[in-house]
Amino acid sequence: MPEHATPASPALPGETMPIDEGAATASYDVAIIGGGVNGTGVARDLSLRGLRVVLFERHDLAFGASGNSSGMIHGGARYLPSNPKVTRQSCQDSGYIQQIAPHLLFRIPFLMPVEKGLRGRIMLELYDAFFHAYDRYQPLKRGEPHTRLGEQDLLHLEPGLTGRVAGGVTFDEWGVDGTRLCVLNALDARERGAVVHVHTTVESIAKAPPSPGGPVRYVVRARDRITQRTWVVRAANVVNASGAWGPITASLGKLARERVRVRPAKGIHVVFDRRISNYAILTEAIDGRQIFLEPWENMSVLGTTDDDFFGDLDDVVASSEEVRYLVQGIARIFPAIREARAIGTTAAVRPTLYEYGPNEDALSREHAIVDHAKDGAPGVYSMIGGKLASYRLFAQEMSDRIAQNLAPTTRCVTHIKPLPGGDRVPDALALSEQHELTPVAARRLVYRHGSRVKRILQRMARRPRERAIVCACEPVFEAEIRHVLEEEMARSVDDVARRTRLGLGACGGMRCAARCGQIVADELGLSPHEGIEQARRFLETRAKARIVAMGPGQARQEALALAHHRAMLGVGRKGRS
Repeated sequence: MPEHATPASPALPGETMPIDEGAATASYDVAIIGGGVNGTGVARDLSLRGLRVVLFERHDLAFGASGNSSGMIHGGARYLPSNPKVTRQSCQDSGYIQQIAPHLLFRIPFLMPVEKGLRGRIMLELYDAFFHAYDRYQPLKRGEPHTRLGEQDLLHLEPGLTGRVAGGVTFDEWGVDGTRLCVLNALDARERGAVVHVHTTVESIAKAPPSPGGPVRYVVRARDRITQRTWVVRAANVVNASGAWGPITASLGKLARERVRVRPAKGIHVVFDRRISNYAILTEAIDGRQIFLEPWENMSVLGTTDDDFFGDLDDVVASSEEVRYLVQGIARIFPAIREARAIGTTAAVRPTLYEYGPNEDALSREHAIVDHAKDGAPGVYSMIGGKLASYRLFAQEMSDRIAQNLAPTTRCVTHIKPLPGGDRVPDALALSEQHELTPVAARRLVYRHGSRVKRILQRMARRPRERAIVCACEPVFEAEIRHVLEEEMARSVDDVARRTRLGLGACGGMRCAARCGQIVADELGLSPHEGIEQARRFLETRAKARIVAMGPGQARQEALALAHHRAMLGVGRKGRS
């Protein structure tokens, strides 16, 4: 890898950037900026085609919208009336993602109730007809056909619904952990030769000094935000996949920002401590926008808002007003939500395609590729828009364009090559018996790591002390923490939490962050003080995400819950959850 180099100021696309004497540079076919699902998807696709790839991520993988989305690989039902082709592609891609990461996806059945009255009866007929058309695409994603339900059938399935319902329809989608999806794409790319730099910010993009008769190449300078080391790389192509940061990234090379316009839309979710219902519930908020409550992994998620955002993209947090908006909306149809225990919020900014005028939720969720050849920078591209559910297709479109010049005989295989852990997924119950784990602990490990759970179990066998449970809410073992630090590019307590969900449960990290900080410091060769500092910063971040969802009653519940967790941890620290 290149040695330390001196930073330089940005240059225009038509200008060349001098390379410091003595500053070693590595050469790649493609430099990708952004470690969200689009950037990691492109890195994997191009690495599978044999191209040399380097990826830079300013924060951590899935730091932005990819790791804070609604967590669904859905079938694009909203596009059915206007663009059935997009719906078909979305359903087909959902099926592909299920094939390459079978351990990571889970079915989420939805209920769409309608209230009594003339409007409700009309809406029920419309919903029935709409989902009858959607059923044609369901087999592509292994979805069940919709069912029309009467009042009693609906209340039998979900007794927590209000008595004002007249009936409804069912449909289903697929849930996914967006962070794990990004990590697995990046991990697969790295294992196929790509270089991945996290916590590394790109500071400039410019043309390299020309070589006689040679192609245009670019110099990308980036700085590691933790070590302050500077990286200098040459690349034939540059892909700006930085999502809502896209216009800022384009400005680093003095590219035309007006061609990389997004309309940043803030979305938040409220997280509850358990599965409140067996079905996701779709309804309308006070302003007519669709909101939902969904069972997601081992908790429940209420979402989502959709508001224009003009703040700091590096510090997006939910507000108490946004929380009340969501709770009020779902409580009309599902009153039990007011008694449920909120344990946190998530917030992120969608890189929605720019359009002036329409309400935020009416904006297109489609994607586009900007070719900066018109800006005097051939081989530089910006990916704008898109969504988690269509990431693989978007990455394929971007990779096909680059491969036309660099690897014209190659074809995309991301839809058939399993992601790491996606081959021969083991049976969690059998593992729990073989390795003396509780079924819950085994199931969570298999969900996150698939067949690669065996690597973690082998660690436990070699080092029995790593069987200790650090986070009982999820649960997370010490062996898993050390595994993600060694093999999954985690560099902090916060990074570990993204990959394992440590500290994201009911205790908010209060019982596990400090121990995780010790492990991070030990594994990465940091000082004990730095480990404690990382834990403190993580707890502050979690507190900001939790406080906006808590009222006076919730605060009392928090105190009782913490006492309960202390008692449980005192019993279960030895290795069984």
